[in-house]
Amino acid sequence: MEQIRRLWEKETLRVIGLMSGTSADGMDAALVEISGFGLRTKVKTLGFVSLPYPEAVRQEILRLCAGDQGGSRDLCLFSFLLGRLSLDACKAVCAQAGVPWEKTDLVGSHGQTLYHIPAPVSYLGHTVTATLQLGEASVIAEGLHCPVVSDFRVRDMAAGGQGAPLVPYAEYLLYRREDQTVGLQNIGGIGNLTVLPRGGRPEDTFAFDTGPGNMVMDAVAEKISGGKLRCDLNGEIAAKGRCAPALLSWMLQDPYLSKKPPKTTGREAYGKPYVDAMMAKAREMGLLGPDILRTATQFTAECIRIAVERFCPARPDYLVVGGGGGRNPTLLSCLRSALPMPIKRNEDLGFDSDAKEAVAFAVLANECVHGSANNMPSVTGARHPVVMGKISLG
Repeated sequence: MEQIRRLWEKETLRVIGLMSGTSADGMDAALVEISGFGLRTKVKTLGFVSLPYPEAVRQEILRLCAGDQGGSRDLCLFSFLLGRLSLDACKAVCAQAGVPWEKTDLVGSHGQTLYHIPAPVSYLGHTVTATLQLGEASVIAEGLHCPVVSDFRVRDMAAGGQGAPLVPYAEYLLYRREDQTVGLQNIGGIGNLTVLPRGGRPEDTFAFDTGPGNMVMDAVAEKISGGKLRCDLNGEIAAKGRCAPALLSWMLQDPYLSKKPPKTTGREAYGKPYVDAMMAKAREMGLLGPDILRTATQFTAECIRIAVERFCPARPDYLVVGGGGGRNPTLLSCLRSALPMPIKRNEDLGFDSDAKEAVAFAVLANECVHGSANNMPSVTGARHPVVMGKISLG
């Protein structure tokens, strides 16, 4: 506990937040200075890097995320490998910021979600929910000689929550306004929406996953390029195509879209089987690659529109788009056509779209070491607030 006491005594902490998302494209690391905790939290970003995974690592993540491949040996090796890659990202962001890595006080590591089961399933005579994030925190703690907070989601699920989304807690601390209702739409592999009602309390915040963000678009781009592309860079391919109403109508029948919050989803719903079925349907209709990709892009925008129109008791005054999808002009154009409200990017408010989720896990780690509840039951459906995160001392 002596390491934790030393953190309590410091006015400002240098904290690294790590995020590896459902797109499985790389490790994001943000180095921030944090003072205070709870409503007194102040954050200053010092640096940010995103280290792409080697293709072999990315393919292994996608293989393990399928849920029906990879035994205990694979999971064991992968967890320690990701711990090493996480440590590399920590040292890289310190170098980019010009801060010696030895000066790091704390790390918050999300890890890589390999499988997420928020809805109860029958297993060995019991009803169980579960989630699995890997990336051995002890490897990071040993390399940096500082405490590491990891494995956040499980504590919320133990309290009856869905274990997601977790970023809204940090969003409430950093983005809330007294005079306007703020909508925050992250578009990573999965899209997730947070709404902060004007002048609201933490329990007034609501958030949920809107459906696929970049995940389906990325997979389509990879397929139509014969594996040469990981994504539709700047939405250039989709911009050359036309949305196919029949395919879009088929996609909009997805039952997740009509499910009421709290709800969360992931690669287990929108991974390879989903994309294979969508591509088969598109070929039946005789569609070309750019048209398929434009339709997938429009689908992401429509998922967000449906979320706002059906499930937002407080309609946002404006929507702030973050994540990789915020760099896709074609997607943003589709979104502006779908929603009659101002669409902004994080940069318009002085934040970094790319760093947002990594910064959030730095904030969540800071809350954890201060013993402050850092989940949002109104968002996850948990029975009560809990302190999420497991601490590995350095």
